[in-house]
Amino acid sequence: MRVAIPTKNGRVYRQYHMAKEFTVYDVEIELVKAREVVPLGNRTMAEFLTEQGINAVICCNIHSEGRTLLRTKRIELTYGVVGEADDIMVRYLSGEKLGDIEENALLRMEWSEEKKEDL
Repeated sequence: MRVAIPTKNGRVYRQYHMAKEFTVYDVEIELVKAREVVPLGNRTMAEFLTEQGINAVICCNIHSEGRTLLRTKRIELTYGVVGEADDIMVRYLSGEKLGDIEENALLRMEWSEEKKEDL
């Protein structure tokens, strides 16, 4: 299984559709076997997902077009998630629920405070 998280400086990047790099994790039997930061480059998001063989995406904010693309490619989506990418993967693999209402409320508060830093 390959999981992609849009990142910037090791943290989940706020806007999925504007991400320039993804941290991609190779997972086997609930353990991370490999981790690499992959730039999107000139590829479209669809090309990137196909070339990298992505099975799941974890992100913060995602537009409906992005959700539709993932759905058509049968890629699992978890959104509304903030924090350090490596920590998020540990939580994901441990079965912890991600992207719940409390995190979405926190997201709106953090977004207003950090908007200038991420752009």
